[in-house]
Amino acid sequence: MKTFKKLPGVLSMERTLVVTDGIMKNLFDEGDSTPVAVIRHGIRGTQNINNDKDHSVSNIQETDTAKLDVNAKGMQVEFSIRFLDIAGALSSCAPGKGDDAQLIDEFKSSLGHFIAKAKQSKGIQEIALRYARNIANGRWLWRNRTIAQRVVIHASFGNTTLSFDATGTPLNQFGDYSDDEKALARQIESGLTGRLSSEIKVCADVYFGVTGAVEVFPSQNYIDGKPKGFARSLYKYDTRPATGKTNNSIVGYAALRDQKITNALRTFDTWYADYPAIGLPIPVEPNGASLDAQDFYRAGKKNGKDSAFNLFLKLNELDPDTAEGMFCIACLIRGGVYSGGSEDKAKKKGKSEEAAEAIAGE
Repeated sequence: MKTFKKLPGVLSMERTLVVTDGIMKNLFDEGDSTPVAVIRHGIRGTQNINNDKDHSVSNIQETDTAKLDVNAKGMQVEFSIRFLDIAGALSSCAPGKGDDAQLIDEFKSSLGHFIAKAKQSKGIQEIALRYARNIANGRWLWRNRTIAQRVVIHASFGNTTLSFDATGTPLNQFGDYSDDEKALARQIESGLTGRLSSEIKVCADVYFGVTGAVEVFPSQNYIDGKPKGFARSLYKYDTRPATGKTNNSIVGYAALRDQKITNALRTFDTWYADYPAIGLPIPVEPNGASLDAQDFYRAGKKNGKDSAFNLFLKLNELDPDTAEGMFCIACLIRGGVYSGGSEDKAKKKGKSEEAAEAIAGE
């Protein structure tokens, strides 16, 4: 079967899932809830930087903090997600410099055949199960899950509501799926294969083992060249200006950014070459970018053959049930730019598109 020497000069995939921000709420005994406020305030900390030039002990800063209401028994976080038919993944495919029309036609045909096989495969079933597990285990709550004493996840679609003990569901293992995980996965697979695409509402009840004004952790905003003395900006909705520089003013309400949620949900790549030694899944990224490790696990001389850029060159040969095939299906769901030359540009810049996207999700 034909393999390609290069990818089309213009090639991009539309991600085949739609996800909302995760809205954070105070949870009260009566079952009522209110938004978690983000407060801008001043703090006086201490210098903890290894800097011989600065001998000041005090560290005066302005920062954002999100804390629960003093009467809250816990926190509730809600988002919605819908999975779309992977047959619609291709967004653009056109000639670049030096490309001919035959390359474009052949690549489109190759991609179409692979997608048709994928929609009938056990590989796409496994991917749906991995998405289901990462919904059920609350990985998408990030630091909030780490400090929680108990987390209960509810996933609702149609007339069905499934419940999961998040802290009792594995973070780093995929297999031995529960019946409820399988039921959720069937709903996900139904969307990815184009049979039925419906909204899945996900809600986490998070309990920290203490009642009151516990600090919680929405997404952070990346600020290039932030003002001197400004420590941290938190992601928020319903934003409003601070009423004073350090007057404990509400500047919005707390949320997890949709990119941060999707990054967590697709953290199930255990197919990369170094996984047996490392033992941790990484997010599905074309070059295997991991912010935690500050490394690319599917790039370079050692592992570059495992990148999505290289695997897409041999779509005609890939079995969707193999590790390489499942990784490619997951990349289609993720979306992104896969144009010929994109990989080289990423290496020259020292960071890839997916690493920049992941940073934005922090």
